[in-house]
Amino acid sequence: MKKIINLLGFIFLSSNLLFGQSENYSVHNNLSYISKELISNDSLQRLNLVLPKEGIDYPLLIWIGGGAWSYGDRNQEMEIAKKFASQGIAVASIGHRLSPAIWRDPTLNKGIKHPKHIEDIASAVKWLYENADKYKYDRNKFFIGGYSSGGHLSALICLDSTYLNYVGLSPKIFKGLIPVSGTYDINDYHEALLNSARPELAKLHVEAVFGSGKENFIKASPITYLDNLSVSILLISDNNMYNYSKLFEEKVRATDFRDMQVVYSYNLSHGELWRDLSFNESSIYRELIIGFIKTR
Repeated sequence: MKKIINLLGFIFLSSNLLFGQSENYSVHNNLSYISKELISNDSLQRLNLVLPKEGIDYPLLIWIGGGAWSYGDRNQEMEIAKKFASQGIAVASIGHRLSPAIWRDPTLNKGIKHPKHIEDIASAVKWLYENADKYKYDRNKFFIGGYSSGGHLSALICLDSTYLNYVGLSPKIFKGLIPVSGTYDINDYHEALLNSARPELAKLHVEAVFGSGKENFIKASPITYLDNLSVSILLISDNNMYNYSKLFEEKVRATDFRDMQVVYSYNLSHGELWRDLSFNESSIYRELIIGFIKTR
């Protein structure tokens, strides 16, 4: 209850400040987070960094945009990044390599499969950790989150330590996890599409990203690694992704882990919640994220 009160108190304070200033942030675009000898796709393996102009040692939100693991990029997340930076939170919008998406556009017929996306995220986190002093954010106040497929990737890198361990780090560097409108059980997602109005998406979409077979789906699912829960969670979902988020919530509640807050937006669709977070001058969901970060 105390945490909720603190969050609500911060919301009222920050909503009065958010749009009283103009461009109280600086932007550093197209920063390469991977060494030249390891680059596979130079245009995608980059990040945009948005920093508050005032102060030092601010928290950093590592943000992964959506796009079904297959389209979209770091630049489409700049509006939400700027709004967070205006509130004293540095934001790194992460780009990563993409999978094919011929179900969306026949020309999107080339790309990579899991775990290449999450390996890129791990490389970006390492770069951000090593460059904290240069850009004056606090490496002891790292948060990670994302929207849609980015929500899945943010949860996976927090719960499966394999990827950060490979680059010499641990999920323990994060103070909080903020997955928004993602899917966290890939096998369940695959089965849901098989039984949907477009069953071909199970193959053209899910299998194009994760390969075929239940074993691959389980390995790529954050829900597989709930025994590793150690980071505060703020789980948010729109009404389209409710079932996937509810499944994740129920599985977490069945463990001994209790440091999780859950918010469902019953009146906003998948696209509407993203637009609310990104473009609305006042967004209760954005303020909840800000409060979650500021109170930790």
